[in-house]
Amino acid sequence: MPLVSALPGQYTGGVTDFEKSRAVSASDTPSATTSGEPGRKILLLKPRGFCAGVVRAIDVVQIALETFGAPIYVRREIVHNRFVVNDLAEKGAIFVHDIDEVPEGARVIYSAHGVSPAVREKSKERKLRVIDATCPLVTKVHVEAVKFARQGYSLVLIGHRDHDEIEGTLGEAPDATQVVSTVEEVETLQVPDPDRVAYLTQTTLSLDEARDIIHALKAKFPKIVGPHSQDICYATENRQVAVKNVAHQADLVLVVGSNNSSNSNRLVEVSRNLNTVAYLIDDSEKIRPEWLEQAQTVAVTAGASAPEILVQDVINYLHRNGFGSVEEVEVMPENVRFGLPPEIVRAIAVAPAQPATAGA
Repeated sequence: MPLVSALPGQYTGGVTDFEKSRAVSASDTPSATTSGEPGRKILLLKPRGFCAGVVRAIDVVQIALETFGAPIYVRREIVHNRFVVNDLAEKGAIFVHDIDEVPEGARVIYSAHGVSPAVREKSKERKLRVIDATCPLVTKVHVEAVKFARQGYSLVLIGHRDHDEIEGTLGEAPDATQVVSTVEEVETLQVPDPDRVAYLTQTTLSLDEARDIIHALKAKFPKIVGPHSQDICYATENRQVAVKNVAHQADLVLVVGSNNSSNSNRLVEVSRNLNTVAYLIDDSEKIRPEWLEQAQTVAVTAGASAPEILVQDVINYLHRNGFGSVEEVEVMPENVRFGLPPEIVRAIAVAPAQPATAGA
């Protein structure tokens, strides 16, 4: 199976099929071209794009399709990127909004954003064969929610109410949990016991946004407790830190990602908060020529669910429009990998060996 080079149980994540077959790696991007205008350059941020949880989730769908065959049902978008979802749909994945849309007894994959216990229970009732692609960092937040609720805490969940991740986490302890999205909402919070309050956060928040809300919570509830380690994921933090380090050097920041990607939207906010113009784009077709008219330096990054092929598409567009050199700016290394869910590991273990290719 082409996606798996390690033994079952030792899988460490990799590049998805469409990344392998379509994308040009960053190292293949020329550091300079002769067609650009003097002085106009691209700062290509690193780390950018796919995080370990996204790679894992996409690989889960692709391995399931290869092992079990189409159709494979997926509850909600496996990750929040239209290109990725369309690619997997072409290969036989069927994306549904609710578990009720999955035929009884069929195989269904939970997205990287996680699901509530109510969804899990409904899957059992419908005898669905579940493969859980929830990001391990989201699972961490779910476990924390259950722990705090069992200990009698009122829970404050910091995040965006319309996000799939918040829906799933809220479902772990709905009677004990309130969601807040702004500092202003903290002021109106009411809890049974102000001395027994805990907070958790969505994994894809802005670091600054979360910091301000947590500060307000601590002012209102001095004895509030939180997770042992922050809930905002490493990839969200790293991409935001990269933008903070480079935004002041750029006239424009382009963030590759879909509109419903929380972490991608946060990258735009980070840049704008530093007074650098920034836009969220699905691909190069969304770039408006007037954005580039006064720009000498354009920084390019991508949200954690955006594939590298789309980044390279943007780089090529900028090359064609006068930006002659690319400087990759690595702010920090990123080498996190997550193992596959046990359902997929078992499937790999019993899958028949692939016939050798002639000449291989």
